[in-house]
Amino acid sequence: MFFKNKKFERKVLLDKSVLDSIVTFCKMKHPNEGILILKGKSKNGQIKIDGLAIPPFNFTGPTFAGFPHSFLPFDNSYIGVVHSHPSGSAEPSVTDLNNFFGLVSLIIQSPYDDDSIFAWDSSGNTIPLSINDENETEKN
Repeated sequence: MFFKNKKFERKVLLDKSVLDSIVTFCKMKHPNEGILILKGKSKNGQIKIDGLAIPPFNFTGPTFAGFPHSFLPFDNSYIGVVHSHPSGSAEPSVTDLNNFFGLVSLIIQSPYDDDSIFAWDSSGNTIPLSINDENETEKN
């Protein structure tokens, strides 16, 4: 029997409240990088991010951020990582790609605002990112 492999076009939906938390956290950690775990769901190529977690025993500096994955409690809602680049570049580094975690990596560049966050896959390709404002969906 032959199976057809559906090719899903990936898309990231980020809740506005989560984006606000990321921006605040990264501004607080500046001039060091900040790192957070993304929580959410993925279905048919659509990745919906609706929460964050601070990784235990994380370590950061002006040019690096990481955490030991072995200390993470098991949680099926972990779908990726977000970290900041205080240098102002949102491009993933080789180290970022080699330490990829989950389905998506978000990078927010300085000056840390709504327009300075980008989504990447494990190969370093961009993924379309849109902000989901809960207040607008409640009105409709």
